[in-house]
Amino acid sequence: MKAHRLFLLLLYSVLSLSGYSGMAQQAADSPCSTRNYAFQDGEELVYVLYYNWNFVWMAAGEVTFRVRDLGNRYHVSAYGSTYPSYEWFYKVNDKYDTYLDKATLLPLASVRAVAEGGYRLYDKLTFDRPAGKVTSLRGKTREIAEPATFTIDSCVHDLLSVIYMSRNLNFDAMRVGTAVPVKLFMDKKTWPLQLRYQGRVAEKRIHKLGKFKAILFSPDVIKGYVFKEDNKLKVWASDDPNHIPLLIESPISVGSVKAVLKSYRSLRYPLTSRIQPDTGTLDSELPR
Repeated sequence: MKAHRLFLLLLYSVLSLSGYSGMAQQAADSPCSTRNYAFQDGEELVYVLYYNWNFVWMAAGEVTFRVRDLGNRYHVSAYGSTYPSYEWFYKVNDKYDTYLDKATLLPLASVRAVAEGGYRLYDKLTFDRPAGKVTSLRGKTREIAEPATFTIDSCVHDLLSVIYMSRNLNFDAMRVGTAVPVKLFMDKKTWPLQLRYQGRVAEKRIHKLGKFKAILFSPDVIKGYVFKEDNKLKVWASDDPNHIPLLIESPISVGSVKAVLKSYRSLRYPLTSRIQPDTGTLDSELPR
């Protein structure tokens, strides 16, 4: 499995918190609109991505998520890169940027710039909601990218927007086992997925951060894209108003991966789900 797929997996895994906007804190004017109660300007979340290859866990790299308030829009970004110790295997430097309508949390435009070994991809999406279209300017570089237009429905999200929308889900309205749909536009196609809510967890240990009250989900995967047909993702999120992903784990087509929250700052609310700081004891949840 190529290393760049690990960073795509992390992004996809984190968005596994996603659900249908009908179960989120909606604005009154549209069934696709979601009010933001979960995040704020300046928020930063950093994750370490571990890859298990031949029974050996390797720290492959990090992905950093940031939020910027631009007035009537949010600029959300995810930047992923490999550690120098991993670059002998495959060097990655990926950047994802999405601009969200602040009133709805739907994407207005996004840019994906991928540099993975010798592979390059530039993909800019521009959403036209009234027309039900999205235009993709796509190619190896921005200079030679070519446009193509695709039909979408009004509630479709992109890779980053669905993460921030989903953090505003009304979890108290869900029953254990509830499956909720979400539509994601990525790589020239709309992907219909489902998320299954697995309930609340009284205690989940996160390496170096401590023990948390958590919310557990098991989302569908995009079969054949990164995962085998029977692969299952598990996502633990903080059981507090921030709803930040704490730990993601999954088998993949070759080996398995874990994404572990490393650090956070400028959260909108205190992280009240944290019930005990790390004691320095070896964490059974962390790859060894």
